[in-house]
Amino acid sequence: MAPTAQPTQTADTAMSNDTVTIQTATGKQTLPANPHPLAVYDMTAMQNLAVLGVPVEGMPTNLRLTNLKAANTPEAAEVGTLFEPDLEALNALQPKAVFVGSRMAEKAEEIAKVAPVVNLTIDTKNVYESTKQQLTDFGQLFGKQAEAQAAISEIDAAIAETQAAVAGKGNGLAILVNGNKLSAYGQNSRYGFLHTTFGIPMADSNIEEARHGQPISFEYLQKVDPDWLFVLDRGAAIGEEGQSAEAVLDNPLMHGTKAWKNQQIVYLSADSYLAFGGYYQWLTDAQLVRDAFAAKHSQ
Repeated sequence: MAPTAQPTQTADTAMSNDTVTIQTATGKQTLPANPHPLAVYDMTAMQNLAVLGVPVEGMPTNLRLTNLKAANTPEAAEVGTLFEPDLEALNALQPKAVFVGSRMAEKAEEIAKVAPVVNLTIDTKNVYESTKQQLTDFGQLFGKQAEAQAAISEIDAAIAETQAAVAGKGNGLAILVNGNKLSAYGQNSRYGFLHTTFGIPMADSNIEEARHGQPISFEYLQKVDPDWLFVLDRGAAIGEEGQSAEAVLDNPLMHGTKAWKNQQIVYLSADSYLAFGGYYQWLTDAQLVRDAFAAKHSQ
């Protein structure tokens, strides 16, 4: 079954037919309907706009997510990076709204001096619900209600298929590999969807809640010994050169773990690091997990 979600709140029409009130990370916020020009610094929001066919007039440079080409129109202005806004370029664009998220949210006050800011940071403790809310709100805001419902239905179907594929087939642990450093993530993290939504039991239920995960060692992995290991290669996700996560994990301590011996290591998409909660992230990682479990249990 797909997630038994609480009914998503629809965006309210407020004050007049020309405004829409949506849910944001800081509470409800009223915006002009169909706010263009639109600048977006958050990759999750960018994915959810792209699937609805909403164009973006301002975006960061050097986007690494190829599935955003639908939104990356030739006339889109470059308005800084994912971490630093170009206020001069933003001022020249004169956007009616600027969407920011986790990486850029701390710059919201600075950006607000130039244009209205909307903080769309996804709730890591409730990624599925946040995604559903954002798509619903975008549908109302940009007159794309049918497209939004279709996208939500696709996500629900992908989740349901993955839930069926993983049921009763072992526990799991999500880790991030950053060079030679390892971090584990629990159910209230950006990778919590593996447990709370897909339904994979946690190999360790005592992982500390932290934005960047709980630092761990290979000895920890050997001790916890999960049936399945879910890995995000940070360097590969952001285009850094260096040793791959696969190479880092290829060592004697790992060779003794069940996940290694049984070839039950799943490498998550770059989207799960850069755009978790985005439409494409859900579909991509649901399929990666589903295919890995199906391959092992069809043997």
